[in-house]
Order: sequence, then C-alpha cells, then structure tokens
Amino acid sequence: MRNPSPIPSLRRVALVGTSVPRQCGIATFTDDLYQALSRTDHSLNMSVVAINDCTDAYVYPGYVAFEVQADDPGTYAVAADFLGVSDTEIICLQHEFGIFGGRAGEHVLSLIEGLTAPLVTTLHTVLEKPDHDQLKVMRALVENSARLVVMAEKGRQILQDTYGVPPDKIAVIPHGVPDRAFLDPALAKHALDLADRTLLMTFGLLGPGKGIETAIEALPALIRSHPKVLYMIVGATHPNLLRSEGEHYRQGLVSLAEKLGVRDHVRFIDRYFSLEELLDHLAACDIYLSPYPNEAQIVSGTLAYALALGKAVVSTPFWYAQEMLANGCGVIVPFAKPDALSAAIGRLIDDDKMRTGIRTRAYEQGRAMIWPHVARQYLALFDEVRSASRSNGAQIICFPVPEAIAPPAISTAHLASLTDDVGLIQHAKFGVAHRRHGYCLDDNARGLLVMAQLAMHRNLTPDEERLSGIYAAFVEDAFCPTTGRARNFMRFDRTWVEEGGEDDALGRALWALGNVAIMNDERGLGSWAATRLLETALLLPNCKAPRSWAYGLLGIAAFLKRFPGHRSFEAIRDDLAGRLLQRHRDAAGPQWTWFEDRLGYDNARLCEALIICGQDTHDGVMLEAGLDTLRWLMELQRAPDGHFRPVGTESFGIDRSFPRAFDQQPLEAWAAVSACLAAAKAAHDPQWLQEARRAFAWFFGENDLGLPLVDPARGACFDGLHPDRRNANQGAESTLAYLAALTALTRFAAEADRQEPDCGLPHHSDARSSGKILHRLAKS
Repeated sequence: MRNPSPIPSLRRVALVGTSVPRQCGIATFTDDLYQALSRTDHSLNMSVVAINDCTDAYVYPGYVAFEVQADDPGTYAVAADFLGVSDTEIICLQHEFGIFGGRAGEHVLSLIEGLTAPLVTTLHTVLEKPDHDQLKVMRALVENSARLVVMAEKGRQILQDTYGVPPDKIAVIPHGVPDRAFLDPALAKHALDLADRTLLMTFGLLGPGKGIETAIEALPALIRSHPKVLYMIVGATHPNLLRSEGEHYRQGLVSLAEKLGVRDHVRFIDRYFSLEELLDHLAACDIYLSPYPNEAQIVSGTLAYALALGKAVVSTPFWYAQEMLANGCGVIVPFAKPDALSAAIGRLIDDDKMRTGIRTRAYEQGRAMIWPHVARQYLALFDEVRSASRSNGAQIICFPVPEAIAPPAISTAHLASLTDDVGLIQHAKFGVAHRRHGYCLDDNARGLLVMAQLAMHRNLTPDEERLSGIYAAFVEDAFCPTTGRARNFMRFDRTWVEEGGEDDALGRALWALGNVAIMNDERGLGSWAATRLLETALLLPNCKAPRSWAYGLLGIAAFLKRFPGHRSFEAIRDDLAGRLLQRHRDAAGPQWTWFEDRLGYDNARLCEALIICGQDTHDGVMLEAGLDTLRWLMELQRAPDGHFRPVGTESFGIDRSFPRAFDQQPLEAWAAVSACLAAAKAAHDPQWLQEARRAFAWFFGENDLGLPLVDPARGACFDGLHPDRRNANQGAESTLAYLAALTALTRFAAEADRQEPDCGLPHHSDARSSGKILHRLAKS
C-alpha cells in the first residue's frame, strides 16, 4: 500500500578543483562543468571550492565560495567543514595528482574524509602503475567516493584491474566539449589571414611531455612536398614550468625549429586564449596533431575539442587516442617517429576524400560529448548517488543511551534560546533564532502545551515558569478583541499580520488552554486558561477543518477532567466527535481507512481525538473507529524494514494517494507517539506501546537515513529529514515536537511504574516494564 516516493530535485552541488582564471586544464574543465550544469538545471544552487597554487592570488568569479591553499593541510579540513555547514547535497571532486599539496597530493584526503555529503570523484588521471604514495591516495579516493567518473573505457578497465573497484562504482562520462557548427577550415582561415596556408595545430599549456618536438622534427620532410604548411602551437607556457625555469622550454623548441630550418613554418602563440578565441583558431585548423610521447594518458581535453569541431587528427597511440580515434575518426602513428608523422600528415593533405571522411566521423562522435549531454549525465549520476545514499544510509546511528542508565533528561535550553520577551520565534538558522519571520500562535500554543504537560510530570524550573508565562501572554494577545478570533502570525515588530486567523490555530490554542486549565499553580495560569477557554470554545463548532476539531477536542477532554459534567463543553465534544466519526464513515473505503480523501499534516491527531472521546464517553463505535484509523495509519507509516516512516510533505494534497516518504517532519512523529499512547490506555493493549516506541525512535536515528535528529543535552531537534540529509535548522515546531513526545513517553512510563488507576493498563509484565521503554530507544 505504499507508493514509492520521488526524491525532490537536487538543489545544492559543490565542485572542488582548480578554477578559472587559474590557467590549467582542470580549471577550464571545472568552469565548463559548472556552466553546463547551471544551464541544464536553472534551479540548481552551485558553488566551487577552488584549489589555489602556492604563489598566486586569483580574482575568482562569484560562484567560487571557498578557497583551499594547496600546500596548507589545514585548509582542506576547513573546506570539508564549510561544505557540511553549507548543507551541500553532492560534492564533485576534480582529481589530478598535480593540483593538491603533499606527497602525491595526499592533502586532499583531509577534505574527502571530512565530508558528510556523498562524493563523486572525476579522475582526470588513472595510473596503471602507481607508486606507493599514489596508491595510498587512490585507495582513499576509491573508499570515500560514492562514484568514480572516468572519461574513457580504458579508465574503467584500470580501476577494476589495478585498484579492484567494483564495476557498479564506476561511471564513464565523456570529456565535455563545446557545441560548434561543422565548418570548412577555409572560412575560419580567412578571418585569421591564413587563407593560403595549410594549417596544422596543437594547443594547450606548453610543457614537456606533449611530443611537440616530434611534430617539429616531422616538418622538414613534410615542407619539401607541401611548402604551404604552417604549424601553429597555441598556448602559454604552463605556469608551474614558468615559475621553475621561465621560458627555457619554449626557447628550446624555437631553437629546434631554427636548427631544422623550419622556423618560418612554426608559429608560437604564447597566450592563454579565451574559449571563443581558441575555438576560432581551432576551426581554422586543417589537421590537428596530438603527438604525445607515451601511452599513459587517460584523457586529453585538447583531443576532445579537436574531435568536437570535426578536425582531421593525427595522433600517437596513447590510451585516450586509441579509444577516441577508433572507427576511422583519426590517424594513429607510432610514438616518437617523425617520419611516420610526416607521412601521415602528407597523405591527409593530398587526399581530400580521406580527410573529409575522417572529419565527418570525428564530428559525429563529438556530438555525444557536447556539454549539454555531459551535464545531463552528471545530473543523472548525482541523483542516482543521492538515492543510493538515502536507501543505503540505514546504518542506524542512534543516540547512545545504555540500558543501565536513565533516559535523556528533558532539557528546555534550546527552547529558551528561541524565546524572547514577546514569545517563541518560529524559525531558526541552524540553532540560532531567525527573527525575520517573527512569531506564530501555532508554536506559542504548542509551547504552552509542552510546559503544561511537563508541569504534570515534574516541577518546572524558574526559567520554565518564565517560558510558560511568556507563551500564555502570547496566546492571550492572539485573541482579537474585535472579532474574538485567534490571530496566528505576528511580525517581529509585534504587529499582527491578520485580524482573524486560521481554524487550526484556534484549535491549537484551545488544546493548550484545556491542558493548562487543569494546572494548579500559584500564578493562576489554570484559572486564566479555564476562563479564556470558556470565552472562546464556542467558536470551535464554526470551524470547518477536521484538524481544528481534533485539537479542540483534545483541549476539551483535558478541561473536562477538571470540570466533569460541564454541559456546554460536553455538547461541543459530542458534536465535533460525531463530525469526525461521520467524516470517517463518508471517506473510508477499500484500502482507505481514513477521514479525508487525502493525507496531510499531524494526521494521528484525528485518530487520537476519536480514541480519547470514545473512551471518555464509553462509545465503543467511536473508540473502535479511532483505533482502526490509527492502526491503518501506523501501518502506512512503517518502512519495509519496520522503522517508522512518517507521511512526507510530498503526500499532502494528493487524493487517495498512499504516503510519499519525504520530506519527513517531527510533528508527525510526535502525533504518532501521542495517539499510540492514548490507544494503549484505551485498549489495554501493550502493542500500542511498541508502536509509540517505534515512532519516538525516529528522533534517535531509527529512520530512513539512520540519522539522529535531536541533541538531547539542549533539547533541540532538527527540522526534519530530506531524502539525503537532515534539515540543519532547529526551529520551534520541531523542537516542541521532540520535547512533547519525550514528555509524553516519560509521563506514561512514570504512571505505569506507579500503577496509577488512570493509567488504564493491566498489571502484566509488558505494562509494568513500560518504565524501561526509553532505555531501549537507542537500540536498533
């Protein structure tokens, strides 16, 4: 009877790597990926954690949210902490050994091991024969990454053979490339004033290890038969090389060209091009050269760009080239063989048909690599990782309460931090009151209710006495003197937003008043509440919302404990309870034992109200209807492995739809605890104690994510569970839900241990042991 719950859309992604304007291939890739993801999903909230090199300070674009100093190990751990505080849902790390500090870039381990969100690592290098330090880093990356992305099948093979990575942990996503039209190079050469030249090109940051020497050595033989050839070498010297030895390497290439007599056929463009400039030059290229000197190159962004623009490529057989140039998409020549390179280039120049066929096939292959396609693959992978993280996250991480010690004490410290002299502030940013949204009657009434129920369990502390007085004053002020209605929302400047509030707000106020009315305190709060309830309860029958009836019924039931036989209140109770029962009769059907056509918030309150009213009036039909609906609801709120899974907010407003799992709210757990305890008293059935325990254990980690939602020392509760994380804020509603549920179970346990008559439980072993129930809440 449970529908699978679609996971809400991904919202927060962080990329970690070097970033523009730093001049390196990883920085370009990070920027391109950021732009592509942002354009593909406009609702995505994205940021970049940039890895700085040792000496340069960069003026980063606004999306760079944090900077890591490559050689400062401490900044990596701080970055991990920052990503956790930012509530990032997915972190995508761009890994290359040369950009992180420490031996083999080991400083990055301080970052990845401190992450709380799932990590997807894109490997720009995969070594088939790593040394000891490189192997250590790779093993940590494998262990801490939810997925590893490589850009070629060879990368997948090496990960499996060398590092033992399971196949399902590896994703192959191509290197992204720009989307450019398939053009005749003659058109682009005209714009560069090169119309009479046969243009060869290699681009990228200049440095050893790219085989440019071999390409220059191939030119003398080539020029003898093709005197119009010009070899253009585009790109600034790599910044690391520039710092260590200046332009020594470039000058060596110039000297080599001069020595071979081809200096007039080689043009160096010593500049870091913008993307558009680069693509304009690449479009003019007749033949692209990729003469790497050895095979251990798992990806090449420059080769990927050449394919994307439909260039005829001549390359040595390094790993990436072997894969990308298969099926006639390029020409492969042996490593470090100038004569073979010269002959291959000559054939392509002379054979227009061959060159055009290679260009066409290369361009077609490049279509699968354009950034929009790549971005969609990354987003699909991120969603898959989030889903797996949610479903596999059920290693239960519970609050450690040993059986031999007392359960958590009821702390109102966080509640006090959310309360000023006006009332309880609605929202919090993390654990800090967020004043901008002001106050509401809903939360102040709940706060008053919690204080009243806590006072029935133990003496309030002076601070708690003060809180109860503040909440009572807010409730009193909420009733509009002109309309008599209960106003709900108050701005932080103490002005009410409306003159007449919602039905549910009135119901909650009456619920709180009824519980306060049975107090006997020196300040006379009980008398105030009884008087206010007598003045306002007559408004309740005019309410249309079933939940407002339920809240009001709970308040009236409490009031009638002090004033049994109050005719008017008994009449209101009978009327509203009858309405709820009729709602159940009208809405219930096959597989739908409920009061309405849809599930909403605070569901179990409807059941609880019927159960209590049925018990108080000795109406067996009403009591059984309450128990039946609660039994049905609790079964819906049972995950396949048995833990409590409250009706998620995505279920709200959908007719006859079984629950969706997210987002999960503490309010539902509290309602379930209260209703199940009411059922345990009314039905004399200890099984309901177990249901109450199951619902309460949700707060302590027995939930879909295996994450505790409470800080018992402060009495704080997080604002719920998302599909892949808990909401980091700790607002009033959530905190009150936890405190109320804890108070209810603690009171129930104390009553059972005392075997008070009104506990309503038989004197069997399960009931007598109920005082130990909290001792076991942390046990899975």
